[in-house]
Amino acid sequence: QVQLVESGGGLVQAGGSLRLSCAASGRTFSTYGMGWFRQAPGKEREFVAATSWRGASTYYEDSVKGRFTISRDNAKNTVYLQMNSLKPEDTAVYYCAVRTSYGGNWPRSRDAYDYWGQGTQVTVSS
Repeated sequence: QVQLVESGGGLVQAGGSLRLSCAASGRTFSTYGMGWFRQAPGKEREFVAATSWRGASTYYEDSVKGRFTISRDNAKNTVYLQMNSLKPEDTAVYYCAVRTSYGGNWPRSRDAYDYWGQGTQVTVSS
């Protein structure tokens, strides 16, 4: 089992920044990769960014490239999502997820991830 706890969400004006954190605990030795997804009201949960746990590979959804940066601190079992130049369309609940097996369509599909956090709300005002 892996437990994930997100933090760092909040209300920010357009053009501002936020940094989300996701702390993992439990069987983290088996973690293969971590990702961030988001879900806006009335919409499907969508991929935002992902990083491999042991390597240096990162992946981004097109609309956040150049604005968001995913990073991880393996010593702290924590993944971060630095969000700059935020737009009102970035408003959503952001979820952290961890991949502990090789199933699914990594990194953009939800079925590639085995455990999910509870989500943190990000609201960007215009």
